[in-house]
Amino acid sequence: MKLRVDGLSVRFRIPGAVVHAVTDARFELREGRCLAVVGESGCGKSVMAHALLGLLPGNVTVTGHAWLDSLDLVAAPEKVLARQVRGRLIGLVPQSPAAHLTPVRTARAQLAETLRELGRAETPDALAERAGLRPQDLDRYPHQLSGGMAQRVANALALAGDPPLILADEPTTGLDRPLVDATMAELRRLCDEGRAVLIITHDLRAAEQVADDIAVMYASRIVERSEAGAFFAGPRHPYAKGLLDALPSRRFEPIPGQPPELTRLPDGCAFRPRCPQATPACEDRPDMNEKGVACHHA
Repeated sequence: MKLRVDGLSVRFRIPGAVVHAVTDARFELREGRCLAVVGESGCGKSVMAHALLGLLPGNVTVTGHAWLDSLDLVAAPEKVLARQVRGRLIGLVPQSPAAHLTPVRTARAQLAETLRELGRAETPDALAERAGLRPQDLDRYPHQLSGGMAQRVANALALAGDPPLILADEPTTGLDRPLVDATMAELRRLCDEGRAVLIITHDLRAAEQVADDIAVMYASRIVERSEAGAFFAGPRHPYAKGLLDALPSRRFEPIPGQPPELTRLPDGCAFRPRCPQATPACEDRPDMNEKGVACHHA
């Protein structure tokens, strides 16, 4: 299984403006590898992930391609996405799992329904065991689940159709550090079993624990692609360097300024107003070079 995203762009039309949520995204992800897409909140990471599943509202225009082997997810009709892709080819671990569970049904009932809809013979207990849950945990309602249990139920639901690709959207939001570590370890285990794992996160420490590859997004664009080891050893884009320097374990220095509004992206390099290396050359938008960096001064 291979996911190849080629020129993916997403635009939302709102009264009086167009939101440039994702612009010309390009990357590849193969089975057995984990790609973490990182960046500040609001840069387009989650929108890009939801575009792969067709989970966007009606005021959106999606262009480009997202090939899952020979299937173009962008061009696929809703019937194909619903019956062949969601849950079967791509399993989604949503942000804030407890909020996505039906509050008046037990975890067992929701797992059983998912398995039934996907035509799987596996029992909820067996599926829960794969996700690190005890059988008695399944008889609880969502409000009775701890953050860690809710996360494991979400993992179990994502695994129900035995999909080759797992998409985890901000899987560590609202979790304390021990639960973050446990969640990342579980996603790494899925990857080591041969699945491809795509993680959307702003938690660089979590990404460092699990990722094989890193894609950095800023203001709707991927500005750096790199193997994880090389990225954390020495990022090449000034924005990526600023993200790492902001970590408490590093320099603990925030990036000055604010990201631009996605309805009013500047010409040229969008990071130019915040970049210490900016020159007049940055008035022209840099393309991604052969080394995987979109910067004139990388």
